[in-house]
Formats: sequence, structure tokens, C-alpha cells
Amino acid sequence: MAKEPTFEKETDLCAAFIASLPKGWVAYPETGGFDIVLRREADGFQIGIEAKLRLNAKVITQVAEGTSHYAVAMPGPDCRAVLIPDGVSMDLASILPLLGITAITMRFDGGNHKAGWRTSPFSPSLPTLNDSYSGSSWYERCPAKRLELPDWVPDVAAGSSAPVALTPWKVKAIKIAVLLEKRGYVTRQDFAHFQISMSRWTQEGWIKKDGNGGWIASRLPDFKAQHPVNYSQIEADFEKWKPANAMTQRGLFNAA
Repeated sequence: MAKEPTFEKETDLCAAFIASLPKGWVAYPETGGFDIVLRREADGFQIGIEAKLRLNAKVITQVAEGTSHYAVAMPGPDCRAVLIPDGVSMDLASILPLLGITAITMRFDGGNHKAGWRTSPFSPSLPTLNDSYSGSSWYERCPAKRLELPDWVPDVAAGSSAPVALTPWKVKAIKIAVLLEKRGYVTRQDFAHFQISMSRWTQEGWIKKDGNGGWIASRLPDFKAQHPVNYSQIEADFEKWKPANAMTQRGLFNAA
């Protein structure tokens, strides 16, 4: 008997899942410590997902909430889930409800199923606004605060082994880089405005003094190469996030 085709890589599994999401859900790859964070547009409800080609203890540990005494106060998603291919061993599935974790199974055909068999290539269906959760496959965790999500969907592949994540710090860094590109220099006030430490930039030699009260690019990391789509998006939104006096202010530094 021929072996059933399946996903070769976790990135393929994640891509198929994201492509099959119903309307009203947005996927944020490699965000908040998860392979995927789903956000329901209607109310901001979040699902944190870890993906693996097999259900094992490692992925369960990765997606589970921390056990330290302060974990309950940390930001987190409303629900947690593991994403696995349909048909893999489910020997550990019985412990998932005990941990408040949902198992999402994804078919390899990505939805090219026969009419009338299923309405979605993955199971179970995502929770809706009217779900009571009683007897459902989803376990709402009521986090003290939800995860901070970027204003732009990260342009990285979910499930990557070494992803270059679009972290809150990276978004601020790209804004500094865009401002440098547009104005030619930045000031201490700019770093204060974006609430990002200037120390790393000066210590790493990314910027240097220009002698006129500002700082210019020196050995700046290539943030555009790291995030080509997000960089363009952030740059296009310059008027929305720029400092009020972005193109006129000049900061002074202590030459000593």
C-alpha cells in the first residue's frame, strides 16, 4: 500500500494552515514566542499555536503556559494549540485537555477534499464570537493581558527553525532606520520618542556623531534585507508614526 503523502517541513504545514484560514482571522507568523498567533478581527481574541510534524512532549511543553508563580500575570493568548498533520500518532492527545491545549489537525491536500466531506481542511473549527466553550475543543485561559502584536503582519515563514522575528524592538529599529534614510541623521530625542535604547546603536557602531548635534549611519544592520515587505510597509506609513518635528528638530549632545 502506498504511503499517504504528508507535509515535509513545518513551514509547509504552517503555510497550508494559514492559507486555509476563514475570513475574519489574521495570522502573525513567529510572534510572541509562537510559530503562529491568530487574531480574530472582530474582538482581538488570540490563539497561540506551535506546529510540529508529530505530536510529542517537546511541542506540548513549548505551547504550554509557564509553571512559575508569575506566569499567570504574563501576557498571553486566549487559547493555546498545537498544529499537526492529520493522521499522525495521537498517543499524547489525551493529556492536552488536562493542560487546556487544543490539537489542530491539518490535512495535506490543503482543502482539495470531496464536496460534502468537510468544510475546512483543518479540525476543529476556530472559535466564534458566540462560542460558550462548554464541551468545545477550545479552552479559554483568560490571560491578564493579551500578547502585543505588531501593526504589520511579519514577513517571515511560520515554523522556521531560525526565524528573524519582527519583534517590537525590530519595528522601532526599522523606524529609526527609515528616519535616518529620509532625514540623513537622528537625535537622542528620536530614540526617546520611539522608546528604544540608544546605547546598543552607539556601542555597536551602528551610528556615529555627525559633529552638528546629530547621529548618522555608520555600520547599520540591513533591516531592509531582513524584512523587505515590512520595511516597505513601515516606510509607507511614515506620516502616521513620525515624530511631530521629524524633519526639522536638531538635538544636541555632550561632546565630552
